[in-house]
Amino acid sequence: MTASFTRRRVTTKSRTAAVGAVAVVGALLLTGCGDQTDQAKTGGSGNAAEKGPLFSKLPKKIQDAGVVKVGSDINYPPVEFKKNGKVMGLDPDLADALGKVLGVRFEFNNATFDTLLSGLRSQRYDIAMSAMTDNKGRQDGVDPDTGKKAGEGVDFVDYFTAGVSIYTKKGDDQGIKTWDDLCGRKIVVQRGTVSHDLAKAESKKCEQGGKKKIAVEAFGNDTEAQTRLRGGGAAAGSSDFPVAAYAVKTSGGGKDFQLVGEQVDAAPYGIATSKDNTELRDALQQALALIIANGDYDKIVAKWGVKEGAVTKAIINGGK
Repeated sequence: MTASFTRRRVTTKSRTAAVGAVAVVGALLLTGCGDQTDQAKTGGSGNAAEKGPLFSKLPKKIQDAGVVKVGSDINYPPVEFKKNGKVMGLDPDLADALGKVLGVRFEFNNATFDTLLSGLRSQRYDIAMSAMTDNKGRQDGVDPDTGKKAGEGVDFVDYFTAGVSIYTKKGDDQGIKTWDDLCGRKIVVQRGTVSHDLAKAESKKCEQGGKKKIAVEAFGNDTEAQTRLRGGGAAAGSSDFPVAAYAVKTSGGGKDFQLVGEQVDAAPYGIATSKDNTELRDALQQALALIIANGDYDKIVAKWGVKEGAVTKAIINGGK
């Protein structure tokens, strides 16, 4: 997402039509989808039937461990964050629901966002689940700055759709409504995110159009970027719409920030898996299809107030 960007209003479920529904869902709903909460916590004990309808679909290594190790930047509310020492948010709740039908526990491990894919490649994690946008660059392992191959790439199981938003200090938007309005100004973002890529691309467009470039200041996490903006160190910030909207609603009791303009570049969030771990990827796809079909998925996205980003199908590598 470092070359050109198509502006469009984000529409509900804009990336849901691709791969057909998983055929086994109907049968699975009829065979053993009862109360699996305790079973999901038991790890390596018991047989597959007791654990969950999709336990046998998992790689044996994960079956034996009873745990899926998740790499995540746990500082991105409402998608994932900590409160009173507990990991909370959209991703942890979805992971819990996936764990129940897979019969294993999802264990979240905190790391900075820009190290998650390298941690996945080194097998520190089984998956990366952290509001990560599925795009062709990440699928192919291409560096967004150089356009050159930088790694082996990953596969994604897409589970949500979100666009990118701009926000400013409340009552001080400085006339900013679009990315074009940011030429000659400073924006704060989280390092390695789609917002970061977009800001750098828009800065180049400013220069090409004879305007001053955008000063892009990137931080290790979104909270640090918000602190910088709150203190007057930038004209605006940018992040995924659910995160920006949550910050606007909660920071300073709703008195710190405001959204400006419309979100752009709707794209799917994906659960990242290694290219050579197709067994885990396919098990996750089937598990997502199952929780969509049984209604658990809709309950979770409604709980976090992000129904507009819900998907209706479990798609692999739907990002462009």
